[in-house]
Amino acid sequence: MAPNEFIAELLPAAQACHRSSGIPASFTLAQAALESSWGARAPGFNLFGIKPGPGWKGATVLVDTHEYVKGARVQVTCAFRAYDGWLHCVQDHAAFFKLNSRYRKCFLETSGEGWARAAAAAGYATDPAYADKLIAIMRGRGLARFDGPAANVLP
Repeated sequence: MAPNEFIAELLPAAQACHRSSGIPASFTLAQAALESSWGARAPGFNLFGIKPGPGWKGATVLVDTHEYVKGARVQVTCAFRAYDGWLHCVQDHAAFFKLNSRYRKCFLETSGEGWARAAAAAGYATDPAYADKLIAIMRGRGLARFDGPAANVLP
């Protein structure tokens, strides 16, 4: 899917999530783009690469992926949460942040870039350049324009 099509498809859910959770749409969109390669890699409709924790009662899917271990990129097979569609995925993404106390500081941020830095600092990803990658997507695609009460609705 082309980036503009991806943004258009996910924007309504990202903005609704922003209104209900406070998580900036720009952060949700950039993270979904990075984690799923603009929707090309989202088995089980999992855009964010969220793994099933002990409290997860839903479906899962096994995926060959990579992680950083002691600074080295290694190939691994991991279980990830599976969803019935994009909206369910975006809603669960917000719940994931709300229910995990390690992300409490993220909710002090009001911008997508602030969220990127706070989520990375809280250990969201093993990639040491994770926040920088999200911020590059936000800036490159002008995603901040989708945040806030006066946000644009369509890309």
